[in-house]
Amino acid sequence: MAAGYLEILRARHAARLLTGTLVGRLPNGTAHIAIVLFTRAEGGSYTLAGALAAAYGLATAVGQPLLGRAVDLYGQPRVQLPAAVLSALGMALLAVTGLGSLPLAYLAVIVAGVATPPLEGGLRALWPSVLKGEGQVHRAYAMDAVAQEIMFTVGPLLVTLLVSLWSPAAALLVINAIGVLGALSVVLSEPSRTWRSAPREAHWLGALRSPGLLALLGAFFFVGLALGSITVAGVAYADDHGRESVYGWLMAALGLGALIGGLGYGARQWAGAPEKRLRVIVGLLALGYLPLTLTPSVPVMTALAALAGVFLAPAIACSFIVVDRHAPRGTVTEAFSWLVTTFGVGAAAGTAVAGPAVELGSTAWSFAVAGAGGVAALLVLLATGNVLTPPSRTPAVVTGSENDRNGAVEPGFSSGHKA
Repeated sequence: MAAGYLEILRARHAARLLTGTLVGRLPNGTAHIAIVLFTRAEGGSYTLAGALAAAYGLATAVGQPLLGRAVDLYGQPRVQLPAAVLSALGMALLAVTGLGSLPLAYLAVIVAGVATPPLEGGLRALWPSVLKGEGQVHRAYAMDAVAQEIMFTVGPLLVTLLVSLWSPAAALLVINAIGVLGALSVVLSEPSRTWRSAPREAHWLGALRSPGLLALLGAFFFVGLALGSITVAGVAYADDHGRESVYGWLMAALGLGALIGGLGYGARQWAGAPEKRLRVIVGLLALGYLPLTLTPSVPVMTALAALAGVFLAPAIACSFIVVDRHAPRGTVTEAFSWLVTTFGVGAAAGTAVAGPAVELGSTAWSFAVAGAGGVAALLVLLATGNVLTPPSRTPAVVTGSENDRNGAVEPGFSSGHKA
C-alpha cells in the first residue's frame, strides 16, 4: 500500500493538490478548537464557547453543499478562492472585535462558516483527471483519509503553539491566512482550472435524491457529534488538570490514533462490500469512545484518546467509497460536501451539548456524549441496511452507472463485490 501511495504522489499535480487541500482545510479542521480557546481566553463560558463553535459548524453545514453545487456548475477557481478569502475575513473580524458585541461575534463565525471552501470534495473530484484509472482514484481516497489525519494531529498542536507564543486571536489570524494560501495553490493548478463536472440530471435535491447517501449522512451526523463533543470535553479535562497544553496533546493523540488506524486499514485487503465493512468499523469506533468517560490521569487519558481515534480514518476512507457508489452522476463535489456538512452539523450539536454537560454535570458527562454519538451512528447504519445494500452487479455493468461514478472496485481488491 505504501508503494501505491508513492505511485500516486509521483503523478503530476498530485502532491500539490493533496498538500494544498490539506493546508487550505486547516482553518476548518481547527476552527472548533480555535474558537473554544479564544472564547475562554476572552472570559466567555463553556456554554458560549460551545454555542459559537456550534454556530460555525451549522454555518459550514449550510455553506458546503451550496458551494459544492456551485463548484459542480461553475468550476473550482470561481468559487473556491473567493470563498476562502471571505471565510478568513470572518475569522479576522472575530479576532479583532472579540466578544464585546455578541451579535457581531456570531456574525463573524457564521460568515466564516458559510464561506468555508469545499476543498475536500473538490480534491476528490480532481483525482480522476490526475490519476491513471479507477483503481488509483479509490486508492487516493484512502490516502486522502490517512493524510488528513496528519492535519488533525498537527493542527491542534499548531493552534496551541500559536496561543502559547502569541494569543488565541493571533492563532485565528495565522491559521486562516495559511488556509487562503492553501486554497490559492489548489485553484492555480492546471487540473483545478480545467476541471468540469460530468453532466447531471436537473433535480432540486441534487445528490440528496440517493437513499443510500441519505443513510450514510445520517450515520455520520452522529460521528460528527462525537468528535464535536470531544472538542469541548478535552478543554474541560485540561482545565481540571490545570494545564492548557493537555488539550493539545489529547487532540493530537486522537489524530495520531486515526493516522495509525488509517495506515493499518490501507495496508491489507478487505473482502466484501464496503457498506457492510463500514458497520463493523463504526461499531469499533463507538467502542473506543466509551472508555473516555473514565477521565483517568493525563498519560492514561492520552493513550485512551489515541485508541479512540484508531477507527476514525478507516471509517472515513470507507465512507468515501460508499459515497462514490451511491451519489448520482454529476454531483461529485456536492455529494462529498454533504458528507462534510453532516460532520459540521454533528460537530455543532456535539459542542452545543457538551458545554452544558460540563457545567451541569462533569467532564465525564461531556465525554459520555461522544460515546452516545458513536453508538447512535452504528444504530443508523444497522437500521438502514436495506438502502445501503448496493444492487448486484459486475465490473462490466458498473462502468458508467449513476450510482458508481468511477465504475471501479476499491483498491487492493480483486473483483466483483470485493472492495
